[in-house]
Formats: sequence, C-alpha cells, structure tokens
Amino acid sequence: MYLGHFGLTELPFSITPDTQFVYSAASHQEALNTLLLAVRGGEGFVKITGEVGTGKTLLCRRFLATLGDECVAAYIPNPQQDARSLLLDVAEELGVADGDDRNNVHIARRINRCLMELADRGKIAVLCIDEAQTMPVETLEALRLISNLETEKRKLIQIVLFGQPELDGRLALPSVRQLRQRIVFHYRMPGLKRSEVGSYVDHRLRVAGYHGGHLFSALARRALYRHSEGMPRLVNILAHKAMLAAYGEGSEEVCRRHVRAAARDTEGARKGGWSLLGGFA
Repeated sequence: MYLGHFGLTELPFSITPDTQFVYSAASHQEALNTLLLAVRGGEGFVKITGEVGTGKTLLCRRFLATLGDECVAAYIPNPQQDARSLLLDVAEELGVADGDDRNNVHIARRINRCLMELADRGKIAVLCIDEAQTMPVETLEALRLISNLETEKRKLIQIVLFGQPELDGRLALPSVRQLRQRIVFHYRMPGLKRSEVGSYVDHRLRVAGYHGGHLFSALARRALYRHSEGMPRLVNILAHKAMLAAYGEGSEEVCRRHVRAAARDTEGARKGGWSLLGGFA
C-alpha cells in the first residue's frame, strides 16, 4: 500500500465509520446539536435522514459517544426484523432481565418497568435505530408501543431513527400515521459543501499521520467534489483510489488525472464533463 510512500501511519480514507476521523462539517455539527437538543428536551421521537454515504452511521456513533452519564443508551444496528424480535433486542440492550415473553404487550411492560426505574434514578433512556428504512410496518408499530411510555412530565424513552430517504415513504403510510405525528425533530443530512471537501481531505490525512503540505492539488480537490457531489463516502473511495494511482506512478502529489481515473473506476461516481468553472473536470 501507499502508507510509507506518503508518510502515513494508517489508511486515511477507510469507509468504515470511525469517530477518530470525524470532520465537523457544518451540517454534521448541526445534526448533532439537533439530536442533543431533542433528547435533553424529552421530545420522544427524532428522525435523521440522508442519502447513502452522507455519514448517518458515523453521526449516530458520535451522538452515542457524546451522551453523558445521565443517559442509558440502546443501539439497534439492524432493525429489519419482526416486532417481537425488535422488542426483545431493546429489552436486552436496556439490561432488562428475562421474564414473560408471551407476547409484545408483556415484553413492552417489562421495558416499561425498566424505564420507570431509570427515570426514578434521574436517567434518560435513549434508543438509536440505524438503517430504519428497512423496518417492516409492523415493527414500526411496535416502536409506537414503546413511545407510549411516559410520565406526566416527559417521555420515558427518546427514540432516534437514522435512515435513508426511503424512511420518509415508509412513515407516510396511513397505517403508521400515529408514529409519524410524534416525530418532533427531523434533520436531512446533505453532503459536504464544495468549500469543505479540501478541509475534509486534509483533516483525514492529518489524523492518519500526514505532515506535509497539500497532498491533493487544487484541481484534484475540485475534481473530488465534482465526481462525489460532496458525498463523504464517495470522497473517501475516490481519494483512496486516487492515492493508489499516484503511488503507482511514483508521484508525491495527487493530481486531477488521478481523481478522474478513480471516478471512472467507481460505481456511483459522477463521470467527467465540462465544468462551468472552466475546463474538463
């Protein structure tokens, strides 16, 4: 690999969500602030949506890491399951002891007792569900059972749904309108701005141990934005492949031609064309 060639200690553009590499883009910070505000306000339901590769899972992990000791968090990474299985997973995440599992109502009661105990101790229960667009309608209805749990002052559990835009379509169904009406906060995650891509790349390179000047030329950065349209995951894939191309040539700088070659080899990347700013991207 190119680590030694560019003076790196680790790969800078892995697509695995790693909070060590978090870049606080304006939208990412705004989404995190929305989550913290909603949870501490006891609003009940929050929805975060975004296209594939906008950093929803990374935001979820950063949010969970930001929660203080006053919160007890449950995390469901794969909610594509039936209602009973989801309720059992929530119970397990919250540390609810085994008990009566005859039906969903009994499981919900066990969860309710746990949440009441947490509330008595001054704790806030937070349930984060990633890839929420994959949830069957019946499973979404089970979430409403949990969200019904409340005191006179606040909800006993704060539920955060992270999903692709298809989640909006799922929630638009008449059968889940009661759940949809309980979503108080919603944030749609955009991609990186053109002005942020260069800083994003530099940040990840520094975290990975790079100490030189700009490794990506100005034209290469512009090409990264154009071919990725600001989607962080695509930026990572293109930057990684472009560095491989530069390494293969023995070049110490990543140029536009390396990014263009990476784009031709990447599914989902925008292909070349004439730019309004002048020149062929």
